[in-house]
Amino acid sequence: MTRSKELPETFSEPTSETLSDAELAQQPIAYWTHVAHREVLAFIRRELTKLGLSQPQYWTLRHLSVNDLSEDGAGRTVEELTEAMRDYLAPQDDLVPDTEDLVVRGFLSRDDTGRLTITEAGEAAHARVKGHVPALRAKIHEGIDDTDYATTVKVLRRMMRNVGSGSAG
Repeated sequence: MTRSKELPETFSEPTSETLSDAELAQQPIAYWTHVAHREVLAFIRRELTKLGLSQPQYWTLRHLSVNDLSEDGAGRTVEELTEAMRDYLAPQDDLVPDTEDLVVRGFLSRDDTGRLTITEAGEAAHARVKGHVPALRAKIHEGIDDTDYATTVKVLRRMMRNVGSGSAG
């Protein structure tokens, strides 16, 4: 069984408060980035669900809103949305039922060709949820100053370059 399948549902590993800097320097980065990704994503998804949307539904509204990621408001098909989100959709995410729910709720409309566009109600839902995003980010960043955060991102990007990643930017 791989380590990732053995990870508990909730985080219970030693924290930096219980490990020395020398011990922290020996910790496996793949494990910690995996745990951080899982925990942060689970937090974001829980909080968005409390606001009435799944994370893929929020992303869908973002991609269709001219007040966010849509350049022209022309709409997209589910296939086009899936392609646009391919780098961050989780394996379990399925935009077909997610978009259907948004249509049923009146947040999206679908034309005869399957092209989805955001409605006034969808724009309102998008704006409402987007208004909560700074508080979610603040909770995630609580106790971490911008310098430490920037250093962490730089270190991770360097590690990605070290292993030949083209995604390190």
